Amino acid sequence: MENFAAPARPIVAKMIEAAEQAPERAVAFQGAPGANSHIAALEAFPDGLPLPCFSFEDAIDAVKEGRADCAMIPIENSLHGRVADIHFLLPESGLVITGEHFLPIRYGLMGVGEIDRVKEAMSHPQALGQCRHWLKAHGIAPVAYPDTAGAAAVIAEMADPAVAALAPPGAAALYGLKLFATDLADAEHNMTRFVVLARAAPPIDGPGPFMTTFIFEVKNVPAALYKALGGFATNGVNMTKLESYQRGGSFAATEFYADIVGSPEDPAIARALEELKFHTKWTRLLGTYPQARARPE
Repeated sequence: MENFAAPARPIVAKMIEAAEQAPERAVAFQGAPGANSHIAALEAFPDGLPLPCFSFEDAIDAVKEGRADCAMIPIENSLHGRVADIHFLLPESGLVITGEHFLPIRYGLMGVGEIDRVKEAMSHPQALGQCRHWLKAHGIAPVAYPDTAGAAAVIAEMADPAVAALAPPGAAALYGLKLFATDLADAEHNMTRFVVLARAAPPIDGPGPFMTTFIFEVKNVPAALYKALGGFATNGVNMTKLESYQRGGSFAATEFYADIVGSPEDPAIARALEELKFHTKWTRLLGTYPQARARPE
């Protein structure tokens, strides 16, 4: 808790105390109270007890250690791309994806003093990237901080009229700041997708539709990716996300993160995954969960 700025600590302490009383209702999230992840946790789990954690690793550890039932982790934004390195964090955690949630993103500029004195805006790099055109147009320089609402708490502690925070508008009231501007984003479609992480996967019940997320490593041979993905095309499986990354700095072994529409219990997907395993070094399922938002065919 010491990592949070002083204005946030009393709020964090109360939330931790509540979560300790009922860990089966606790939903861990990264950030200070008032962060977008906090808002997403409240929307997805209205009866839950949001548990603030300073880092993504802390939020995952809270679930692993039983201090929270699940974690709400942002993984991608429609404007700024990847948020958390879920393909690094999740496989090592032993947790599974059990759900997803989409949150429209709008920011507020908040601080002390007056807006015409603001020269810098502090926030998470994602938020700064999502509002970079607005900030540039107003002559405000970006200053990176690990969390949006945490930046608001820091600004309250600094009390410097030249530095403001870019955070969800509700954070201004939490930390006693003036709200200079609202509804900030460089595009109307600004949206963040979150995934819910838990210790165990629930049964795949209901009519769906479902999403399935997995990672794999291709063999270092010509046309490796083409061969690995061929089964999804021939079986008519809709792949909505495919992202490459490299582990260990070798610049040789490429791994991939993928989302597909459907469940491994579907015969077509079972066949596609079996063909994928044949053409890769390894394949690992990260979770099958209900869609929170329809994907276009």
